[in-house]
Amino acid sequence: MGKKRSSGGVRRRDFLKQGAAAAGAALVSANTGAGAQGGAGGAGLSASTPFTGAPYPELEEATISDLAAAMESGKLSSRDLVAHYLARIEATNAVGPALRALIETNPEALDIAAALDAERRVKGARGPLHGIPVLLKDNIDTADRMETTAGSLALIGTRPAQDATVARRLRDAGAVIIGKANLSEWANIRSSHSISGWSGRGGQCRNPYVITHNPCGSSSGSAVGVSANLCAVALGSETDGSIVCPSHINGVVGIKPTVGLTSRAGVVPISHNQDTVGPHARTVRDAAIVLGALTGVDPRDGATVTSAGPSHTDYTHFLDPNGLRGMRIGIPRKVFFGYSPQADAIIEDAIRTMSRLGAVIVDPADIPTAGDLASGPDEMTVLLYDLKADMNAYLATRVPNPGRPGGGNARTLADLIAFNEAHAAEEMPYFGQELFAQAQDKGPLTDADYTKALETCRRLGRADGLDAVLEKNNLDALAAPTGNPSWPIDLVNGDHFMGASSQPAAVAGYPLITVPAGYTFGLPVGITFMGRAYSEPTLIKIAYAFETATKVRRPPRFLAELETR
Repeated sequence: MGKKRSSGGVRRRDFLKQGAAAAGAALVSANTGAGAQGGAGGAGLSASTPFTGAPYPELEEATISDLAAAMESGKLSSRDLVAHYLARIEATNAVGPALRALIETNPEALDIAAALDAERRVKGARGPLHGIPVLLKDNIDTADRMETTAGSLALIGTRPAQDATVARRLRDAGAVIIGKANLSEWANIRSSHSISGWSGRGGQCRNPYVITHNPCGSSSGSAVGVSANLCAVALGSETDGSIVCPSHINGVVGIKPTVGLTSRAGVVPISHNQDTVGPHARTVRDAAIVLGALTGVDPRDGATVTSAGPSHTDYTHFLDPNGLRGMRIGIPRKVFFGYSPQADAIIEDAIRTMSRLGAVIVDPADIPTAGDLASGPDEMTVLLYDLKADMNAYLATRVPNPGRPGGGNARTLADLIAFNEAHAAEEMPYFGQELFAQAQDKGPLTDADYTKALETCRRLGRADGLDAVLEKNNLDALAAPTGNPSWPIDLVNGDHFMGASSQPAAVAGYPLITVPAGYTFGLPVGITFMGRAYSEPTLIKIAYAFETATKVRRPPRFLAELETR
């Protein structure tokens, strides 16, 4: 931060133009000049933005089932649906509220949708996702005309050799990948002073409820895109909080699966111990539908072997409006309550609701190791070691483009660090890369420091942590605030996190699901349910019952300032 641009460097605008030409993407060039230097400004809107050209305004908040029924009846085609979302994106992403949720759209999306329409007419639908537009976080490989860059200018020009497994499974299910979502660059592992939702390539993503506020990260654009009705559903990834935080802050459902339930092959990595891929959706049912399409053992990701028995291809079987009845739900008050009075008040009301719906509330039911995890260095030690090893392995799979000026040549973490230093004005105008540098200084995964930290994390997260509290109290799940409400975008000081509940499940590799629970000053707050490894069926059952009873979610209005009480 603060370093001068190399005299031989390529300007950010040139990178974006080159990326647009290479990918054939409409939005990259549209975002030029509104990323690294675009900040958090933009014209505020006091009500909903007019979506000029969006042909089906009645589709706002439409579910997968709604859309599938309309396509099956012939009232709507997938091509028309894609055109509708593209028009909505055009009206809100780079202009109007300037959400910057997408980095680029898929130039082949309309043609893909038309082909799926023809297939439906001849063969019928492949399943519930046939013709449904899905947005992918820009760290998920697609071997098509779009780029996969983790939001960084350093990867423009290199190409994935094949789709990520999760992308391929969505295509096989008949989904239309409509574009790539903006994110916290490198999934928020470059700097401890980062600004969630900012990337060198995509600029600053904004919260659609109050556009001066932060969308959280790292799966910022995925959650914003779903919340603002720019797509039907989206995929994000999580290492620690990166699905559930943006879901709760943007008022949508997010499922962070058990590590191993969904493949990470072809996903720009942080840690093979904690990375996982999961859905963002406006309803629990839609999230369950997408999750079922992603599961299955993948030879490209050895961690998925453990999912062979407990995984499912259809999680909608677990949707039960009476699913809270008889469930034993613990409330871990230490660490996860007390940092946000607004979030606490909303979750206290949610606890009373769950009790009214027949749940047995065990309060308190604290995770005995939560404080040790929060205060100790072990998780970060594991992540830094993993980052170096996993990033180097991932970059080796990319197809380089040596003729591309500036980008297209990164093969190691050291190359990424050098690129950022050479292009500091474009890549580091607000924060640096000290975490990258610390990771580069780490040794191999055989180092004693690494193996000790990994053993500590597994013990504190699993046997002495979540497993201990769940078994001691005979619990089906725990419930806690997902985090604090959104904060104003702060380009000077970075993020304003006050607290969150994702860490124990992150280091354990266990699942989470967050569901909208309430609003404060117009900003959403979510409740997180957490449980044992591969307890997604139970968590989905609980979350669906809570959602059905409360119906909290309301679409954003792109306000310029906070609502008063």
